[in-house]
Amino acid sequence: MKITKKDAKQIVEILRKTYPDATCSLDFKTPFEAVVAVILSAQCTDERVNKTTPALFKRCKTVQDFVDIDIKELEDLIHPCGFYKNKANNIKACAKQVLEKFDGEVPSTMEELLCLPGVGRKTANVVLLEVFGIANGIAVDTHAKRISNKLGLSSNSDPEKIEQDLLKIFDKQDLKYINHLLVWHGRNTCKAIKPTCEICTIKKYCKTFNSK
Repeated sequence: MKITKKDAKQIVEILRKTYPDATCSLDFKTPFEAVVAVILSAQCTDERVNKTTPALFKRCKTVQDFVDIDIKELEDLIHPCGFYKNKANNIKACAKQVLEKFDGEVPSTMEELLCLPGVGRKTANVVLLEVFGIANGIAVDTHAKRISNKLGLSSNSDPEKIEQDLLKIFDKQDLKYINHLLVWHGRNTCKAIKPTCEICTIKKYCKTFNSK
């Protein structure tokens, strides 16, 4: 069974009805807080990030604060999110570059965002959508990757290649919904361990389910 563009449109419509509240789960108030939150979310749950960032954002209220904070203090603040040494280095380097290269303002293009330390395509796509309302790409996280493979939307394992496959099949006006819908579906139904296929609203399109 090959997923067609018509199927893809149906999948979006069904998932939007299934998860009407599907939005970004990360908490932030400023563009740079958004960048930091997404960097911290790598290999970490959004729930854990949201428990960690209030103290961090209270301590660092501006981009300059992230530049000035002692690296050890920053590591301690973000320790619960895992990979804290690497993430702390990236956050400080990112803040420094935002100040020096972009006058303290988070840039609003994919090309410029990808120049920032710690920012890959997933982070850039999330920031572009959630901060600037720009949906030219799709953030491919673990949920999007797993479900894209299960549905047969992509046979690739590399997130950037999966994104390109998804961009070919989903309508441009639906791009702003795709990541949120796949994330919510992954958390609530198509879980990595023990997916609840019997209640899945899109199982008729699922290559994995229909091959059983």
